[in-house]
Amino acid sequence: MSVHPTAIIEEGVQLGAGCVVQPYAIIKRHSVLGEGVVVHPFAVVGGDPQYLKFDPATNSGVRIGAGTVIREHVTINRSIHADHATTVGERCFLMANTHVGHDCAVADDVVLANNVMLAGHVEIGSFTFVGGGAGIHQFVRIGEGVMVSGLTRLTRDVAPFLMVAERDEVPGFNVVGLKRRGFSREAIRELKESFHAVFAGGDPRRNAAARLAAGAVTAEARRFLEFFAAGKRGFVRPAAAGHGSDENTG
Repeated sequence: MSVHPTAIIEEGVQLGAGCVVQPYAIIKRHSVLGEGVVVHPFAVVGGDPQYLKFDPATNSGVRIGAGTVIREHVTINRSIHADHATTVGERCFLMANTHVGHDCAVADDVVLANNVMLAGHVEIGSFTFVGGGAGIHQFVRIGEGVMVSGLTRLTRDVAPFLMVAERDEVPGFNVVGLKRRGFSREAIRELKESFHAVFAGGDPRRNAAARLAAGAVTAEARRFLEFFAAGKRGFVRPAAAGHGSDENTG
C-alpha cells in the first residue's frame, strides 16, 4: 500500500492491499477500496451527495472494487441512504473529471471516459464503455456491453449490447464488442434476432416478454430480453422503430 503524505484519508476508511493514493487525493469516511485501487491527485472518493435534503450525519459510503483506477479530479459521491453505498466494480477505469453521483451502481470492467456525468441512481452493466462528456439522467439503467458515444445524452434505459449516441439514439447493435468478448456465433445470431423482435414496433417490454416465453436458447439473449422487465425511464429504440406514446417510453 502506498499513501502520499499530502493525501487525506478520513476515519473509517478501508484500503485493500496494494492500494495507491496519490498526492492531494481525498478518501472520505466509510469508503472501502479493494485491492490494488489507484486514486490519482485531486480525486474525491466518498464526498457528500449533491442532494438538497441530505443529512450529513447519514452513515453511508462508497465501495470501489479491486483493480479500479480513478484518475484526476474524479468525484464519487456517497449514498443518500443510511447503511447504503455507491458502488464501482472491479477493474474499472474512471478517466479525469468523471462524476459518479450518489447511489450509482457501476459494474465490473466499465470504462468512463473524460468528463462523463452520472446522475444519482444510475446503473451501468459490465464491459460498457461510456464516451467522453456523456450525460446520464438519474435512474437510467445501461446494460452490459453497451457502447455509448461521446457527448451522448441519455434519458432512457439502454438494453445490453446496444450502441447509443446523440440523445437516446440507437445506431445499431454492438456486434464488434460482442466478437471482441468472444461471444459464440449462435449467441450473436440469437441476440440479433431478439433485437429485431423487441424493436419491431409497439411496446418493447411486451415484445421482450413474448420472445422470452417463446424460449430463448442462449444466456446472452436471455439477459438482453430480461432487461426489459424492469426500469423507470422507458427504453431507447432504433430510429426506425419510433418512440411511440405508450407508457413505457418514459
